[in-house]
Amino acid sequence: MTSSDSPARRPGEPALTALGLGAPAADPADTSPHAFPDGGTWRTEVPSVEGPEALSVVLKESSRLDVPIHRISQGSGIWMLSDAEITEMVEGCAERSIELCLFTGPRGSWDTGASTRTDSGGAGLRARGHDALAGCVEDAQRASELGVKCLLVADEGVLWTLHRLRTRGVLPADTTFKVSALIGPVNPASFAVHEGLGADSINIPSDLTLAHFTEIRRVSGAPMDLYIEAPDDLGGYVRMYEAAELIRRGAPIYLKFGLSRAPGIYPYGAHLRDVALDTARERVRRGRLALDLLARHGAGTNMSPLGSRLPGPLRRFTSD
Repeated sequence: MTSSDSPARRPGEPALTALGLGAPAADPADTSPHAFPDGGTWRTEVPSVEGPEALSVVLKESSRLDVPIHRISQGSGIWMLSDAEITEMVEGCAERSIELCLFTGPRGSWDTGASTRTDSGGAGLRARGHDALAGCVEDAQRASELGVKCLLVADEGVLWTLHRLRTRGVLPADTTFKVSALIGPVNPASFAVHEGLGADSINIPSDLTLAHFTEIRRVSGAPMDLYIEAPDDLGGYVRMYEAAELIRRGAPIYLKFGLSRAPGIYPYGAHLRDVALDTARERVRRGRLALDLLARHGAGTNMSPLGSRLPGPLRRFTSD
């Protein structure tokens, strides 16, 4: 089943049509032909869940508000969590059949070198030098040994290295790699390159147009991740009213419940506890608002079954 099987009402459509201001009919050629292997066209993700305490808040609030969650991700990094904390998060997510995704290793914004703090941004979050690459590999192996099955990556070289380790059996075959929004591709060719390098789920910037979604889907069926509300450092965009169209054009897609106008919490520590817990709770509430909107527009169907996590067959570059 694809997203075209359940045509969605557009926001304000009946009222505007009655005034002669209706939108043109959706072009069937814009509909993504892809879906997750379970047949669903969209899944949900709550990002920036920085430790066991924040996870507990998210799980409690998701039960209270009936917000289904497929994936929970963390942004500070594996190295900011103890083995006991990682194990607690793995077990908490497993009890609810939720995929846990933790960020790998050192990245440029917190490493030595001033280029990331210049106006140009320098090399951004990429891993600087051999030691940073090695740190990411160390994080990946440690997290995998503790039961983490999804790793968040912010460097193309790290991605390719981890994919090669996966193909060689150093990392479990069912490990998935998620590309960070902070290096997200912005054109069809770069999206396909990340797929080839081993990505199983690819964040794209939240400011891409609907036409850009269609262009990407003509060359790749790899799952997209998209903040339908983005943090301020990613633009602060709020695209809830486009959610149904984003699913139609972007399937298979993870809808990420981010939060604008919120203080940054990376790298997280106890000094940011109140902010982290409050924002975790509000992200779930934002998710409820987005799901209610999809339901009102008749686009709440075709969600992947809870517990689904694998992306299906993807195209890879040849690895030695």
